[in-house]
Amino acid sequence: MEQDTSAIAAGSVRAPSAHWRQIVLDWITERGEFGATCDEAELCLRNLRHQTCGPRIRELVQLGLVKDSGRRRPTRSGREAIVWILTPPPGTR
Repeated sequence: MEQDTSAIAAGSVRAPSAHWRQIVLDWITERGEFGATCDEAELCLRNLRHQTCGPRIRELVQLGLVKDSGRRRPTRSGREAIVWILTPPPGTR
């Protein structure tokens, strides 16, 4: 029985996605309240591609680990970008 190419592709990215998700989370954690834009993460994390970084941040938001700080900073192109910060653990402020 042949597998669909989409299923094969999805399986091939699961492990790298988890790896990069943890790297991005660790980096945002290190930044504290200053936070990080996706563009900053891309630059500082070995020129991480936007196609890798953006989805990992989205996953972190969906997992409740990272949130929009409400602040914006300019990207390399001059556009305003969300500054992401760590979501405080439940019961803390």
